[in-house]
Amino acid sequence: MVMRKLSLSHRILLGLTLSAGIAFGAISFATAPVAGDQQGLQPEPVHGRTAQEILSRLDRHYHNRRLDDQLSEQLLNSYLRDLDPNHLYFIQADIAEFQVYRDKLDDQLQDGELSAGYAIYNRYQQRVEESIGYLLSVLEQGIDSLDLDSRETVLVDRSKADWPKDDAEKKNLWLKRLKDAVLTMRLNGDAEDEIGDRLQRRYAGQLKRLQQSTPEDVFQIYINALTMSYDPHTNYHTPHNSENFTISMSRSLEGIGAVLQAEDEFTKVVRLVPGGPAAKGGALKASDRIVGVAQGDQEVINVIGWRLDEVVNLIRGPKGSSVRLEVIPASSPSEHNTRMISIVRNKVVLEDQAAKSRIMEIPAGDHTARIGVIDIPTFYLDFEAMHRGDADYTSTTRDVARLIMNLKRDGVDGLVIDLRDNGGGALPEATQLVSLFIDRGPTVQVRDARGRVSAEPDQYPGQLYSGPMAVLVNRHSASASEIFAGAMQDYGRALIIGDETFGKGTVQTLIPLNHGQLKMTQAKFYRVSGGSNQHRGVVPDLALPFVVDKAETGESALPNALPWDQIRAASYSPSADLTPLLEPLRRKMEKRIDRDPEFAYIREQISLLEQIRGATELPLNESARKDYQKRIDEKRLAVENRVRRSRNQEALKDVRSLIEQEEERIAALQSGEDQDQKDDAWLTETGRILVDLIILTDRSKMVALDPAA
Repeated sequence: MVMRKLSLSHRILLGLTLSAGIAFGAISFATAPVAGDQQGLQPEPVHGRTAQEILSRLDRHYHNRRLDDQLSEQLLNSYLRDLDPNHLYFIQADIAEFQVYRDKLDDQLQDGELSAGYAIYNRYQQRVEESIGYLLSVLEQGIDSLDLDSRETVLVDRSKADWPKDDAEKKNLWLKRLKDAVLTMRLNGDAEDEIGDRLQRRYAGQLKRLQQSTPEDVFQIYINALTMSYDPHTNYHTPHNSENFTISMSRSLEGIGAVLQAEDEFTKVVRLVPGGPAAKGGALKASDRIVGVAQGDQEVINVIGWRLDEVVNLIRGPKGSSVRLEVIPASSPSEHNTRMISIVRNKVVLEDQAAKSRIMEIPAGDHTARIGVIDIPTFYLDFEAMHRGDADYTSTTRDVARLIMNLKRDGVDGLVIDLRDNGGGALPEATQLVSLFIDRGPTVQVRDARGRVSAEPDQYPGQLYSGPMAVLVNRHSASASEIFAGAMQDYGRALIIGDETFGKGTVQTLIPLNHGQLKMTQAKFYRVSGGSNQHRGVVPDLALPFVVDKAETGESALPNALPWDQIRAASYSPSADLTPLLEPLRRKMEKRIDRDPEFAYIREQISLLEQIRGATELPLNESARKDYQKRIDEKRLAVENRVRRSRNQEALKDVRSLIEQEEERIAALQSGEDQDQKDDAWLTETGRILVDLIILTDRSKMVALDPAA
């Protein structure tokens, strides 16, 4: 992004290319020498010149590193990982042959020479084509020909497994994956006569997309393996992707409201836009992977292996039209366990993302405390209206200030700022929001690639609100959210409650090139205390359990993420030191949530998901697979019925009833019911903790904190 100019929220109206799309290549087992191989796709003259231009720009990357043999080795490893992340296509002889490039890619790139990248990609195409061709030949014999009575198993994650030793071992590996697909689809209830046809269409679609690969596709994958060796947010956009980026930044795009990125051969949902159609629908979740797209009632198009921009173009469409997505749920252990989601496209507008407030009543001894809650889905700012000079332009800080004044008039005893799932937005809004809660002082520090540090000052001396306060965060609270939460923690202005935040503490700049553009990390955020939010995120003062896999979510889960570090603290004066109160607050909190059935439900969900994700192998014996699925289903049902009993609801009879209930809940969300309510266990417990803080703190001190209270 352009620092202080472009809102991060402008990225998210749909499908901004956050990382390079990986186009599936195709393959045959015939092995030709890599070096000097002139078969297949070849670079165009513009690609060599663009590579040299990108290298000159990377000299000013925040992570000042040399293009040398060490980076050459990292580039080779990254490129192979991007092409074949689960070690399914290349065989060991291929990998051994590629080692000739281990210390040569840096020298070649400096000369604008890209032949190595294309030679490796052409071999990859040969290998993929052979694998898909083999599967299609097996499917032609019918799925009844598969032996599903053996004691075989299939690895769930092959990213750390060896590459297949030879062609025979690779065929056996792909045959196991085909059996896994058939078993999964049977257990999902797919009609027997449709399973083979669906799988044939899926693999034929991958093959067709493979045959459409272009030199531009190869260049994008290869050069992004280089740029993302610096850090995961530095990537190259082709001219076509640059156009998509501009459309996304314009806020004029109509779609489903989701941030997407390429991950392996899939399109992964990074997060949902607050107020967007997908978020309102409730069915699509962060970390779901999209494998198929259909327009209305038309046939589903398989998009596995497609470039990210191509998938975006399919999902994108006019307001009021419907798109159906075939997705692999985030919790699924198998890529063949999919479900269909229907979303009606619409515009994502600032009003749908606006901050909202409510009052939550919490028992506090002999009386009831009134806790104001302000939900901030994103840090938004109407740049166009502001630049036009409109006096009433929309902004987060303006809206929150108005909500605070209303809550103070209503006599609230404390305030909760809910930043869950707030992925960031306009940096000026995060720093200005800090200004509402501190008297004076810096709000955030920024260090550029040359090591120069600047501090963003408080824009509004004095405090609009200085009473008891908590900030609720989760793993999807990122960037600008982390700046605000970190400042509140450093100044002692609020308890930070929830989960460790995402951990994105870097600043990107868009650099136009003669062919496309480069998004490059050029600065890093630091808290006023000197610590970075990068990688670690904001660690809450009081942690609550959330159903999220931190190994798969957050900056620390991204390859080559810049590390945490710290600089000298800025000159600032904390409002209070809440540290002595944390232990008594924690004891009270833990005593409550230990007996709270809602948190028992959350913990059981976490345990069940850990069990599912922890499965390293799945049986390929149909009877054993059914038993495994039955055990999982019985645990799901038991967990659900325990919480239902605590809510005085009738127990569900079977898993089918559980699925029907979930479908009914999604339908209710899509119809607009209960859209504005976030009355949940985490928010309720945050309110209780804040009441504990008020009670633990001497009343005279509380009055001194907020003279207007």
